[in-house]
Amino acid sequence: MLMLSLRSAVLSFCLVAFSPAALNPASAQVIDYDRLDQRLTRLAAEDEIVGLAVAVIENGEIRFARGYGVTTHGGTPVSDTTVFRWASLSKGVAASEVTKLAEQGKLSLADPVAKFGTSLRLPGGAERMATLEDVLSHQLSIVSNAFDTRLEDGRDPAEIRRSLGNLKAICPVGECHTYQNVAFDTLSEVIESVTHTSYADAVRKALFEPLGMVSASIGRVGLQASESWAEPHVKRGRTAGLPERKVVNDDYYRVPAAGGVNGSIRDLALYARAQMGLEPDVLSEFALAQMQTPRVYTRREQSGITRRYKGHMKDARYALGWRVYKYGETGTRVVGHRGAVEGYRSLILFDPEKDTGVVALWNSSSRLPVGVEFEVMDMAYNLPPQDWMELDTDRAGGGK
Repeated sequence: MLMLSLRSAVLSFCLVAFSPAALNPASAQVIDYDRLDQRLTRLAAEDEIVGLAVAVIENGEIRFARGYGVTTHGGTPVSDTTVFRWASLSKGVAASEVTKLAEQGKLSLADPVAKFGTSLRLPGGAERMATLEDVLSHQLSIVSNAFDTRLEDGRDPAEIRRSLGNLKAICPVGECHTYQNVAFDTLSEVIESVTHTSYADAVRKALFEPLGMVSASIGRVGLQASESWAEPHVKRGRTAGLPERKVVNDDYYRVPAAGGVNGSIRDLALYARAQMGLEPDVLSEFALAQMQTPRVYTRREQSGITRRYKGHMKDARYALGWRVYKYGETGTRVVGHRGAVEGYRSLILFDPEKDTGVVALWNSSSRLPVGVEFEVMDMAYNLPPQDWMELDTDRAGGGK
């Protein structure tokens, strides 16, 4: 009886003091959410921004999730449940499903692509040697973004993948990083072959539903059927004027593993928590280690960060559907990705050891919101604030 009473007392205490800050004073909140809200409010007032949603996970908890701006000019306000396209953040979803299937023994990352009878063909028949790991890390020997223009012209993805075999190899398979979309989407064929269901159903059952991602979906229909969804907008060149509303196209929806996911900022925050290891029943330590272990240095990515963001992240590498960096002067490991399709952009960046990170979605082609990842993570690491969103910077010479 005494043991039961003691246990009940302990459980009651845990329920009262549930937050990580209460359990561990060292994990107390360090991100200034008032300052962040003020900065994002100013950002949303920029002409090139239409709608924007941002969420922050700190010490494992979603402590900030807000929308700014509107779904379209004259439209309704963006909220934390407004659905956007995730663009290339979709690649991490595909990687999550593949690594889960590997953990279940239904496939191996070392399996050659040809084993699954997909439409992918590579120069010299290299699909017989290229592994699923090579696909996930973009090490397929062909030029970056191979035949994306054909996809944008409406060609069938399977037909395009077969034609990749006619290209000239620029390196041996597994020896250089060249970012892909059409080729990467052969993973949707692999997943359908193994699960005997559609790609959309496979990821819904394995990831979206268990994580409570209630508005996440695959495909254009899922986006436009949402109660609140952000329409795409594009600003051409550096001329004055508001971004122009565009019609949602199916181009990258037809390669769902590479760019087919939709979801709200709440969905993306829940997904980010899982990638931090906070939902082990859905994404185990094994799966996360497989996905987040770097495979190849990405010189082009590092060059872009160095040029625009003063090299604030270093040692840019690609893992499986994820990018891995060393952050700031401390060299702390962070994991993330960014995405862009016509009229939408997205980002995710997190420190899996601190269980802290930031996610953002917006429905324009502006690059300014990319700075939010640096402003939030600088707060998390107690670094001096910098104007990464360029709100106090004269951009007249360099454009917005």
